[in-house]
Order: sequence, then C-alpha cells, then structure tokens
Amino acid sequence: MSLPTQPISTIELESYPHNSNNQTVINNNDILPTPYLHQSPTTPSAPVSKAAKARARTVIVITCVAVITGVNSFLNGALVVATPAIAKDLRLSVGVVLWPVTIQALTCGCTLLLAGSIADVVGSRHTYLVGNFLQTLTSLACGLSKSGVQLIVFRAFAGIAASLCLTSAVSIINDAFVPGRGRNLAFAAMGGGQPVGFGLGLTLGGVLTSSIGWEWGFYLSAIINGLVFALSMWQLPEGVGKVESVTLRRLGEEIDWVGALIISAALAMLSYVLAIVSTDSSVIHEPGNIALLTVALALLVAFVSWMHRQEKLRRAALIPNSLWKDKVFTSICINVFLVWGSFNAVEQFGNFFLQNIQELSALQAGLRLSPAIVTGILANILVGLLVHRIRADWIVIFSLVLSWSSPLLMALIKPKATYWSFAFAAFLLNPIGADGLFTVSNLLITSRFPMKTQGLAGGVFQTTSQIGKSVGLALTTLVANDITAGSSSKDKEASPALMQGYRAAFWFLVAINSTSLCLSVWGLRRIGTVGRKQD
Repeated sequence: MSLPTQPISTIELESYPHNSNNQTVINNNDILPTPYLHQSPTTPSAPVSKAAKARARTVIVITCVAVITGVNSFLNGALVVATPAIAKDLRLSVGVVLWPVTIQALTCGCTLLLAGSIADVVGSRHTYLVGNFLQTLTSLACGLSKSGVQLIVFRAFAGIAASLCLTSAVSIINDAFVPGRGRNLAFAAMGGGQPVGFGLGLTLGGVLTSSIGWEWGFYLSAIINGLVFALSMWQLPEGVGKVESVTLRRLGEEIDWVGALIISAALAMLSYVLAIVSTDSSVIHEPGNIALLTVALALLVAFVSWMHRQEKLRRAALIPNSLWKDKVFTSICINVFLVWGSFNAVEQFGNFFLQNIQELSALQAGLRLSPAIVTGILANILVGLLVHRIRADWIVIFSLVLSWSSPLLMALIKPKATYWSFAFAAFLLNPIGADGLFTVSNLLITSRFPMKTQGLAGGVFQTTSQIGKSVGLALTTLVANDITAGSSSKDKEASPALMQGYRAAFWFLVAINSTSLCLSVWGLRRIGTVGRKQD
C-alpha cells in the first residue's frame, strides 16, 4: 500500500475502507489538508491504531457538540415545567413570569452573529471552551438565585454563553469533518442533542421540581457542563478550529463590529417590545415602547444599508445582502424562524394546558410531554443517514407535514380529553419538523459561506432559530392573552377563559406551520440532495 505524503484528518481517516487484513486503504486523491494525523511507515499495525484513534476522536468531537447543545435545551425543558413553581417561589408577577424562559433566547439570539465572527478569528476551540466555562458558572448562579431579578439577569448571561458554544460547535464540525456522511451525522447528532436535552429537561425537571426543588435543574446542568468542559480541555483535538495567530488588526478587520452592534441592538429592542406586549397588548401605545419599536425598525434598515456598504467596499460583512437573492437561502432561514417558533410555543402551551386546564402536576406534565424525546432522536438519526440520498425538499416537506398536525390536534382537543386521544400524538409529532429541518438547514446555510467564516454561518442559523423561538412564543402569548381577556367568563384565570386563549394560540400556530409548508414547497423546489461527499 502506498503511503500518503500529506497529513490526514483525524476524523476523515475513519471513513476509509479496509482490506482483508483490516488495514486502512487510502487513496492519495482523497486526502484533504484538514487537521492532521500522520501515519507511520515503519509499523505494519500503525494504520489500524491510527484508525482506532481517529474513531475515538470522532466520538469525542460529536459528544462535545451534542452534549453542550443538549444541556442548553435541558434547561429550557426544565423551565417549561418548573415555571409555575419558580413564579410562586420568587414571586414573579404575571408580566415577567416567562422572562426566565425568554430572556436566555433573547440574549443568545442577539449575540450569535458576533459570537460566530469571534469564533472565526479567535478559533472555534477556544471560543467553545470559554462558552462552556461560562455556561457552567451561569447555571450555578441561576440555581443560587434568591430573587426574580437575579434569576433573570443570570439567565441573560447564560444566553451569551450559549451563543459562544452554539456557533463554535458548528465551526468545529465543519473543521473536523469533510463533506459527506460523517459531517451529516455530526450535524444530526448536534441536532439530536436538542430534543434529547429538552425531553430530559421536561421529565427530570418535573421530578426535581416536585421533589427537591427546581434549583437542582440548574445544579445538574452546571455539573454536566463542568464535566464536558473537562473532557473538551483534555481530549478535544488541538487541530480542530485552529486559526492563525490573533492580532488586534485581525480583530478589527475580520469582524464586522459595527454591523454586529447594529443588528444586536435592533433584535434586542424588537424582542423586548414583543415580550412585554405579549403580557398586555395595551402597553404598545406607551411612548417608551413606541420609541423602542421605531428605533428597532430604523436599525434594521441601517443594518441593510451597512451590509451594502461593506459588500461594495469588499470588507467584512455579517450577512452580505447578496445572500438574500439566493431563494434557497432565504427560504430556509424563514423556515427555521417559523418552525422553531412554533415548536417552542407548542411545547410551552401544551404544558400550560396540562397543568392549568387538566390540573396535572409538573411531573405528570413532564412525563406526558416526553414522547418528543423519541421522535426528536429518530428524526435526527434518519435525516443524518438519508440527507445525502433523498432530495432535501422532500425531507423538509414531509417533516413539516407531520409537525403541522401537532398544533391542529391541540386546537381541537377538549379540556377533559384523555391523553391518548389527542395530546399524545400532538407531542409525539411536534419536534419532527424542527429536527428534520435542523440538519438540512445547517448543511445548506454553511455551504453558502466560505470555510474561514463557518462560525458566522453557524451564527446565522442559530440566530434565526433563537429569535424565532423568542418571537414565536411572544406572539403566541399575545394571541392567547388577548382572547382570554376578551372572553365572556368573569374570572379570567379560570379554566374556561384560559382554554379559549390556548385554543386560539394553537390555531395561530397552525397558521404559522401552514405558511412554512407553503414556503418550503415554493422555495426549496428541486434543490436535490445535500451533504454529499465531494470528489
């Protein structure tokens, strides 16, 4: 067997075939200049040991990116079922009862693009480790919070930490895996970490809230984050995400600081106004909120103008305007925004229905929401295995059709309906659209960006999904609260009034899913397969 003269990727080596002696067979034409693993020509068994080492590194990389996203989702799931208990213990008013849930998505979504740009310059491995460490600290701080203000502030910082982890994880995958089945499965594993984490959060969050306290959800998250941080420091390959030396000049020239600040401020203001309006629609007429909304819209226009200027001068631009001329890119971004907003809202209002209408405990509600774990895992695994074989538009459309029926079932459900008649199928089908879209959208979005800006590419996807979750929940809450307030029931906190609002919220989510489905049929036509190995 002829030996290669170039370094071989630690992750890539695993995909090569073996001969009858179980030795790795390598074709020089397949070598890519990615992070390296040298093969010794002196020891006959070297190829086998190197292949085993490469497989171990593969497992470590996938574990690190999957678990860190899973832990983030775990807390979101735990907060879904723990929100009533947290509101009672910390005496949260009705206007801020959902802020521990939404503030993290808000700060995360507003800093993802900047975090992705930083990861491209500083290096994805270093960015990932910093984010992981900060997630450990903020989780511990949230568990120790003694007031609503403390919890909300620490959750806000947790969102910034999550943005560093999520964007760098996408960059690590693109650095470590060559295009093909390995990269597809890595993205699928990262996506699978989210439903698994969310589902475990629903279940364990209910158990912990009903027994030793909701604080232990944060403590458990801190412990897992700490273990992953130690594993990453020890075993995450140094070559993954490695960049040239960082200088002040590179930080100034290769990061679009002005664009990042403009879009972050715009998204923060817009999300804040939507969040407070969702609790009481009348506050939209207050001068301060009108001013914030006006400034946010003006900043969005300024961002578009700044992107045009940067692209014209051939300088660093967060999201060049020319990208939006790509119908596939635009369609997939809007789809991610809509689908993830719907997915999150169905989970939240499904929990409200179980606890406030059917009067179940947090543990009972968490167990009934847990089928999402199974379908989330299966959806990611199947898409990871099939995305390079089946047309991507077929995968997305089929996934969305299934998840479309989830809010429809909840909109038709009766207050005293048995779990198996409607709710089980609704919770089972809900994550399929979001998780089916995860791998496809990541592959499509990252393919539109150069290799040196894959962190930013990850930031685009994560920003779209995080802001989608925040805005989707805010708008759905606004619909539910308005309908409840206008109900004929005298007691607006009684089940009949709440049920009217919840039913309207689910019909609103049916409309969102229908819009996403129509957009997919139009915008993703004939895109073919994605994630195929490049020759």
